[in-house]
Amino acid sequence: MPRFFCPAPLRTGDLLDLPAGAARHVQVLRLQPGSAITLFNHGPGWDGPGPGGEFDARVTLMGRSQVQVEVGAHHAVEREAQRTVHLAVGMPANERMDWLVEKAAELGVASIQPLMTERSVLRLAAERATKKVDHWQSVAIAACEQCGGNQVPVVHGVKTLAQWLAGLNPGDAAAPRALLLSLREGTQALRGLPGAGEAVLFLSGPEGGLSSAEEAAAVAAGFQPVTLGARVLRAETAALTALALLA
Repeated sequence: MPRFFCPAPLRTGDLLDLPAGAARHVQVLRLQPGSAITLFNHGPGWDGPGPGGEFDARVTLMGRSQVQVEVGAHHAVEREAQRTVHLAVGMPANERMDWLVEKAAELGVASIQPLMTERSVLRLAAERATKKVDHWQSVAIAACEQCGGNQVPVVHGVKTLAQWLAGLNPGDAAAPRALLLSLREGTQALRGLPGAGEAVLFLSGPEGGLSSAEEAAAVAAGFQPVTLGARVLRAETAALTALALLA
């Protein structure tokens, strides 16, 4: 059954006009009045109260731009990762960031922070950065619609690594455990790291990794270096491997 992210209040029995994005998707699929769909609303654009999970719905009206549905039964089902993982990543170039965002959403990442670092090939600012973030958020939404996730990860605005580190509060007892992917000798392996189930903030570099100075700045901000093993993985592969191990 087609699934659609609908950042709006969902209540059984309500007639609801779908937001523009979901409405376009319904029209592209050529659904008709009477077609059954699934709706979920936890993610960017909707911060209100709600039961989570997902709702049955039925298309009741198809207009040129309007799609109306009747909200049906609620199902308290969640398919999220067992551990909350926030990913901060030095943006890989070209389509690799799109692929990383898509697969990270499928793996259940809680949020994604795109970063510009010393070795970043992709440089974004102002309107171009905003458009890219909006695009990546759409990629994350589509991934959750496809994979069954009911919690869409937020893709934050682009920052430099220095800006982002300066905004962290390493002394906050409620902050997630901070881990840094590193190729340093003697670094502890991520696989088998103690602390199963605790929330994690995971920092991974771009092509070529973080510089020595950037690693030092991250360690000073409270990040613990970890390794995936002896092989040198591509930037997007490394970040996703870490997510899979942490989940």
